[in-house]
Amino acid sequence: MADLIFFSGTMDCGKSTLALQMDHNNSTRGRQGLIFTKLDRMGDSVLSSRLGLSTPAIEVHDDLDFWDEIVERLTSGARIDYLICDEAQFYTPLQVEQLARVVDEMGIDVTAFGITADFRTELFPGSRRLIELADRVQLLQVEALCWCGRKATHNARIVDGVMVVEGEQVVVGDTAAASAGLVEYEVLCRRHYMRRMNSHAARAAAVSPDVLPFDLDVCPVPPPA
Repeated sequence: MADLIFFSGTMDCGKSTLALQMDHNNSTRGRQGLIFTKLDRMGDSVLSSRLGLSTPAIEVHDDLDFWDEIVERLTSGARIDYLICDEAQFYTPLQVEQLARVVDEMGIDVTAFGITADFRTELFPGSRRLIELADRVQLLQVEALCWCGRKATHNARIVDGVMVVEGEQVVVGDTAAASAGLVEYEVLCRRHYMRRMNSHAARAAAVSPDVLPFDLDVCPVPPPA
């Protein structure tokens, strides 16, 4: 029986790497599938991992109908045993419902991978619908780490080295070292997310530039907006 499975977690926890591994495992067993992604860090129509691995993929635009796409391919003679859907947090709720229909009515396995919550700690619409509809929701076992060494649980948006909690939900950025004028993302533990203390701010507050502060007095709670 086919399943809709959602693997979720923060950035840097290995979602895309696992997606690539699962596609490899399926294809080496003679199964045939399709890979979908949206707004990958390397550009359109590619699924990439921060480990340097990548593979071609079908770019998911807002007007893509998964049901129509799969029906068209099947009626053209293609064989489809499974779908790998990366960056699923960016899919529309309707597209998630289409994936569920593909599972239920076509018997095709769908495995989705995505970030659960955005930089404001609010659920992405696609992730919310996956949580509501998936046969199984599974957290990634590889833990991303905050700059302090604790488990990272939140995704932070950094602009000019400063963490922000307002703005558009989807803004494509990078996870490299801070550069002026660029939007970046960093994973933080809850403590430092709540204190708006990303690694750049922590280094600025440290007595020595080589030492990050662990004293909470150095990381005060910001006043209510």
